[in-house]
Amino acid sequence: MEPGQQKPFSEAVIAFHGRPLPEAAIPVGYAALIDAFELAVPAPIRLAAIGPRHKVYEADGWKLYTPRHRPDANLGGHLTFALRYEGLDLAVLKRLFLVTGPEPIAALVRAAPTGAYARRIWFLYEWLLDARLDLPDATQGSYAPVVDPGQQWAIDGTTSSRHRVKNNLPGTPAYCPLIFRTPLLEQLVARNLSDEARRLVAEVPADLLARTAAFLLRKDSRSSFQIEGEDPPQDRIQRWGHVIGEAGHRPIDRAELERLQRIVIGDARFVHLGLREQGGFVGEHDRLDGTPIPDHISARHQDLPALIDGLTAFDRSAAQSLDAVLAAAVLAFGFVYIHPFEDGNGRLHRYLIHHVLAERGFNPPGLVFPVSAVILDRIDDYRRVLEGYSRRLLPLIRRRPTDRGNVEVLNETADFYRYFDATPHAEFLFECVARTIDVDLPAETAFLRSYDSFKTQVKRMIDMPDRVLDLLYRFLRQNGGKLSKRAREKEFAALTDDEAAEIEAIYANL
Repeated sequence: MEPGQQKPFSEAVIAFHGRPLPEAAIPVGYAALIDAFELAVPAPIRLAAIGPRHKVYEADGWKLYTPRHRPDANLGGHLTFALRYEGLDLAVLKRLFLVTGPEPIAALVRAAPTGAYARRIWFLYEWLLDARLDLPDATQGSYAPVVDPGQQWAIDGTTSSRHRVKNNLPGTPAYCPLIFRTPLLEQLVARNLSDEARRLVAEVPADLLARTAAFLLRKDSRSSFQIEGEDPPQDRIQRWGHVIGEAGHRPIDRAELERLQRIVIGDARFVHLGLREQGGFVGEHDRLDGTPIPDHISARHQDLPALIDGLTAFDRSAAQSLDAVLAAAVLAFGFVYIHPFEDGNGRLHRYLIHHVLAERGFNPPGLVFPVSAVILDRIDDYRRVLEGYSRRLLPLIRRRPTDRGNVEVLNETADFYRYFDATPHAEFLFECVARTIDVDLPAETAFLRSYDSFKTQVKRMIDMPDRVLDLLYRFLRQNGGKLSKRAREKEFAALTDDEAAEIEAIYANL
């Protein structure tokens, strides 16, 4: 579509771009703008429409408003509705501004120079496009926040005197995913999980806490490989565990990410190290002709330096103001969608979670939350979260297969990785972190207390080395607290019946 052109805005429909509505309704806000201006962008997870009823309700990915909410059927009406009721979708807004060109946006501001929504739209145009509208600086109007903090998570930000707005966007034009406030996230943020974790470990003796921390670190390292379908030797697990334990000590930039990739890969004889120099995708190949069958298309290799710079800027600025878990979700999931390397992206994506939590002092000193282990337990949920955005991207990415079984992207896609709705990712990650505090940390501490008590009591009966005690305890755990016939006849044939019964009683009473 040529700049400034548009189709008429829709009247009532029963389906919108393949998405059925709960009932016949008029798409408004972002839905109306995407349709009228034929914007090639991922549609928001939830769209808005004007229904016939006099009540607001949500169903099937739509929020239906009443007839009295209906905006004027023009650019300004639908833009204002979107900002008022739907929050910011920067990918839609940037594409819209590119299609409208500057004059329609400038006209909106001239028509309402003191209006808060007009000034926010004006600021967003200049911020997203790095282009100045032919308008004098605003001189009236109270300073309005660019992000409505009642709808989406924002930072304190800075003021823009030209537009008389407060720029509280949690990022830069180079990288700024947004997160909606949801009841789940409000509840989890209010819990202050960091303080909960500190109170929990304060009750654990130092030696026991050190052993707990060591176990959880190994568990996380092993799980991160298992998520990728790998079963590496113990030395690789230990090396990566050491790297995770050092997370947060070094700032994230391109050089640091490339250093970490070299550690992740190990044997790089068949892997290109550093940023990709060709396309990338996640998926399979047709078994007959090798044609790529992508589940996710990575960012174009030409866009990688700028996108990594955007990630770096986010980590060093906005991430310091957002809640730590929210910041970790934005940084880590953005990285994995960009997929900057030929290999190693998955483990680095999860490393970035640890990086933010450690750098922000979220986890108690010396303790790593085994987030990868929880992700492994919830692998289907993890994949659904990842694929939720990837599936919306695929139809918008024009590509062709290469003779090396890869894909070449033919259109501009960088904004798809700069601006996305990270709400599902933040909810998932927060639930994982909460589980490590509610379940994994107490369970491992309780296990070690139980194990130590078992060893002490058995040693009072029998002089037994630790390795044999460990085997004895594992046999009992695996067999419901009873020594199997095989164990009694082989490894522990030297035990008398009375000794075996007393050991089983010790275990039962732990």
